[in-house]
Amino acid sequence: MVAVNETDGVLAAARAAAGADGVAPLSEHALLAVRAGRPGLVVAEGGAVVGYGRLDPATGDEPASAELFVHPDHRRRGHGRGLLRALRERAGGPLRVWAHGDLPAAAALASAEGMARARALFQMRRPAGGPLPEPRVADGVTLRTFRPGQDEDAWLRVNARAFASHPEQGAWTIDDLRERESEPWFDPAGFFLAERDGDLVGFHWTKVQPDGLGEVYVVGVDPSAQGLGLGRALTLTGLHHLRAQGLPRFMLYVDESNTAAVRMYESLGFTPHTVDVMYA
Repeated sequence: MVAVNETDGVLAAARAAAGADGVAPLSEHALLAVRAGRPGLVVAEGGAVVGYGRLDPATGDEPASAELFVHPDHRRRGHGRGLLRALRERAGGPLRVWAHGDLPAAAALASAEGMARARALFQMRRPAGGPLPEPRVADGVTLRTFRPGQDEDAWLRVNARAFASHPEQGAWTIDDLRERESEPWFDPAGFFLAERDGDLVGFHWTKVQPDGLGEVYVVGVDPSAQGLGLGRALTLTGLHHLRAQGLPRFMLYVDESNTAAVRMYESLGFTPHTVDVMYA
């Protein structure tokens, strides 16, 4: 096991894992790191990548977090356990590990290593067809689309406040934002901002995935604007935009513990599809 950059090999192994498991083994955050050539832990056999682990070190009060996977043709050989132990050693303290798809093998490995389920993230989906109410925007609030090169700082401030209790999202930097702005899927016409008295108070950033799924990528409302129904209005605005593009289905991610958001999405026709689990 060595810390090297094997971008093509890691991506090929990830595709194989996704094909076998029915769920991508890495988050967008981890995939961006792989494509950018940022180092990770790579397990290789015969010149081929058979496993990969990604560590995000601890920051402030937040413990380190990680993701890992093993190529389906090389499982049950101790690679997963070896990667997990190496990541825990590198973390040098508490470690949280995301397992995508809530697969039995991941649960068994976590249990064997003394880790317990700490958090769950639902992926929810709905068909593009069917009832979709028109958005109702509160008095004094206006909607417009994102202006690259002008709105980044204001968006980062609201994003940090809206997701203060969710460090993966709330801790985004200008580099994180610009990295996504440079992705082929980025489209400012699908990035909606809500303003009140000239200040940004909410947003809905949509995304069209390569397989044609329309994604509710991020919805956030500034705490100062809670209670105005902005989350629902912004969500519906983005969904109508995605439907106008002729996409067959919509998807989103929402924390299991965010019961208010889960109920809202259920009221809009979304149902659970898969679950990502964090072990700690």
